Amino acid sequence: MSTASPFSCRYAPEFARLLDQLGASLVLSTYQAGKLVFFSPNGAGRLRQLPRSMDRAMGVAEDADREMLAVACRDRVHVFRNSRDLAGAYPKGPGKYDALYMPRGTYYTGPLDVHDLHFGADGALYAVNTLFSCIMRVGMAHSFESVWVPPFVDKVAPEDRCHLNGLAMEEGRPRFATAFNRGNAARSWREGDLTASGVVMDVVANRVLAEGLGMPHSPTLVGGELYVLESAKGALTRVDRETGETEEVARFGGFVRGVAQAGEFLFIGLSKVRKSSKTFGAIAQAFERDVAGVIAFHLPSRRTVGRLEYEQSVEEIYDVHILQAKSRPNLLSPDDPLQSDGVTTVETTFWRKHQPDA
Repeated sequence: MSTASPFSCRYAPEFARLLDQLGASLVLSTYQAGKLVFFSPNGAGRLRQLPRSMDRAMGVAEDADREMLAVACRDRVHVFRNSRDLAGAYPKGPGKYDALYMPRGTYYTGPLDVHDLHFGADGALYAVNTLFSCIMRVGMAHSFESVWVPPFVDKVAPEDRCHLNGLAMEEGRPRFATAFNRGNAARSWREGDLTASGVVMDVVANRVLAEGLGMPHSPTLVGGELYVLESAKGALTRVDRETGETEEVARFGGFVRGVAQAGEFLFIGLSKVRKSSKTFGAIAQAFERDVAGVIAFHLPSRRTVGRLEYEQSVEEIYDVHILQAKSRPNLLSPDDPLQSDGVTTVETTFWRKHQPDA
């Protein structure tokens, strides 16, 4: 039995110094532990960790211009907005944080198994609705509005037909998506060879761009080039967005999922493999490392330059996000009583002061 304290992790000083150099903080979502976790540089090669409770946290989206964050959870999507003024006067530590994300709304979607999540150029939230095999727009009128369905899926139905999971945006619009297969029957992706049945799709052209991938996740555009994570192979793969030809860029020796870019660096999530799962356990033997954490990868040189690995509490990571120009962010979850004491208006902000009982 482990004697490590909850959420303890290990990392090389270089990992912390890289975040410090980038002037950024790292955000992880872990549905297994039910947390959104913030890592911020603390000087001298150290990191601060701040976990926040979120029921089955999955996709994380940011609208940097409006300073908004959104997090997909079990059956809802929470939306937060940063208030630097509230952060400066935070009751539990004035001047401690340079950002404070306060809850501003919740969309009750129902249990759609939402995966990737993004803000669009129109201000709307777009998400991968895995249960109904579509890309959806989140809204107030309904649980979801389907905006795109893979060309091989003939019906929007709650059957997780192909395990649609990943979405890359371009110019604020859905552009590329990933799925585990071309299936058009309920949970068909669980059949066959998951190391070679995955596809990348061009949403705009409405076609399969590349196939034969191993459990693709987290499509990402870097300088206009398309990359995906092949989770079943522990690999980062570049996909030619015209021809669909693939090139393996690097292997990391573990189950990879979740990626964020900061300059020349990619931060890539690592998860332990569920060995008890018939679907996922079969690929476990392919990995050298069975850990949960984050890899810092320098894309131009194709080198891993740092790692963070959990010793306790976290076994699976879904999303990885970088908050630029935030050296110590905080977030109050909707069920934190303190969030109801913070008030923002167009003109001002204030924290309610509780009066002593008469």
